[in-house]
Amino acid sequence: MSRHKTVPIKEYLIAGSLILVIIWFVFLIMGIARKEEIARHAVKDTHAQLAALDERRATLQQNLDDLSTDRGQEAVLRQTYGVAKPGEQVIIVVPPKATPPPPPLPWWKEALIWLKF
Repeated sequence: MSRHKTVPIKEYLIAGSLILVIIWFVFLIMGIARKEEIARHAVKDTHAQLAALDERRATLQQNLDDLSTDRGQEAVLRQTYGVAKPGEQVIIVVPPKATPPPPPLPWWKEALIWLKF
């Protein structure tokens, strides 16, 4: 006679419930991990925005410092409105014309140069 131990249905229900609880915990952990990744990216983006704002603030502070002097105010007026002091004249700087490169030498002249004739 072989002895078979029968497993009651109660044990199957407990095992099934534990498996469902474990699966539920896995989904909860995956959700938390996803939210943590989103938060990490948000922190990175916020740091980049902060750096850009700090740079902008430094530029604006430099502009304010420049405008607090008479020379800075004069420079802004001259640049914005094209104002000149009495007796000053406008000088227009024209870039030099680009000269085309000389035409290439024929092969026989290059050969004479190479042979030093």
